[in-house]
Amino acid sequence: MHPLHSATPTGTCQIDLAQGEASLALEGSWRLAQVATLSGALSDKTQGLKQVRVVDGSALSGLDTAGALTFWSALRHAGVDAQQLTLRGFDPRHARIAELVRERLADTAAPTRRKPFGTMARFGEQASELGTMLVGHVRFLGLCLTELGRVAMRPAMLRGRELLSQLGQTGVSAIPVVALVSALIGVVFAYLLGLQAEQYGANVFVVDGVALGMTREFSPLIVATIVAGRSGAAFTAQLGTMKLTEETDAIRTLGLSAEQVLVVPRILALMITLPLLVFIGDVAGIAGAMVIAQNMLELNPHAFIERLHVALAPRHFLIGLGKAPFFALVIAVIGCRMGMDVARDTRSIGINTTSTVVQGIVAVIVLDAIFAIICQRLGW
Repeated sequence: MHPLHSATPTGTCQIDLAQGEASLALEGSWRLAQVATLSGALSDKTQGLKQVRVVDGSALSGLDTAGALTFWSALRHAGVDAQQLTLRGFDPRHARIAELVRERLADTAAPTRRKPFGTMARFGEQASELGTMLVGHVRFLGLCLTELGRVAMRPAMLRGRELLSQLGQTGVSAIPVVALVSALIGVVFAYLLGLQAEQYGANVFVVDGVALGMTREFSPLIVATIVAGRSGAAFTAQLGTMKLTEETDAIRTLGLSAEQVLVVPRILALMITLPLLVFIGDVAGIAGAMVIAQNMLELNPHAFIERLHVALAPRHFLIGLGKAPFFALVIAVIGCRMGMDVARDTRSIGINTTSTVVQGIVAVIVLDAIFAIICQRLGW
């Protein structure tokens, strides 16, 4: 017998090298009160512990989970596989505690610190996450189009009351902010154009710039951005909260499609209201430009409207309106998908709502650029 250390008057341990097999003999009380002393003693004898194949508890008078974790951790630190060790002589109560701690020993290991990524590794990680996100959006878009196809085949499946509610939230309540922002953009745009046009005596051509700019680009883009920050974020917050409170699970438990009940009405409502909001934005923006033209450029409303009829061909107005349903579809899909993917905690709702706004605005800008390239190729 070779004494390892006497930890406390009531708790000791020894390494027995008899019969060609090393065993760790535990004696006395191994409880929380003695953990600090016992842990220090065991850590000083790591080399001796490497030979241990049996843990002998026949001399134990007391053992709790803290004491069991102390000797199991010391053996693990010495490089011994705790799962291969044999328990011998333990009281049944102490054996149950020792076995329970050994089963959970892997959960007590300190997490390994990941080496910080370099610049290229971080770029690759972000690219991978972006790809995963886009694949998820495309998959969810396909699911939504399938549900929309089912509604087209069977209109009775459409939740009319929910659709009307969403029309009010996404359309009617958005009119004031859309009209105000569009009018102010029209004022600023006309003012900046007027500063340059006055130098060349071409005041009347301000109408051309405002009419084409507002109807083709500014109004659809600005209104879609407002809607992405307003309705897109609302979709994520609403659906995320419903998932958190298990309302979504309840819908599926009833045998219904959550996408059919919750997502389809929101997509349809936004695709209906966004073109109308773009039209309001067109009118408000041109009206704002008309006000500044009269005060700054001495261009009265009658002359402004006469020039507007000449400068604004119907195709420019229709191109701007034609973008709106596509913008609406993208915003609604992103907002609903991020809401349905919320984890079951309130923090995730805030994170996904913020992400929805950013993704929605970026998606609208990218889609608008694609439309611009297509129109330029087609000569529109």
